Amino acid sequence: MTRDELLKVLENNQMTEVIELIEDAEKGDLEELELAESLGLLLDPDLNREVLQLLESLGVTIIYVQDDEEDETDEDDREDS
Repeated sequence: MTRDELLKVLENNQMTEVIELIEDAEKGDLEELELAESLGLLLDPDLNREVLQLLESLGVTIIYVQDDEEDETDEDDREDS
């Protein structure tokens, strides 16, 4: 999917915050984006992949962090040991 096609889909789905992230990346105002890998940025996995690929192509570093659910599971595992 091209950048313009992707922006059109985002616009049609009223995902203005994601469009703003892309615009910030294009201006050089977004260098890193922290995400919980299990959640991603968008619920739609294909759209999520497309947006993340575009952001990375614009020089944004995607940093995956553990989400709260993973943290709780890790804590439970340590307590059980």
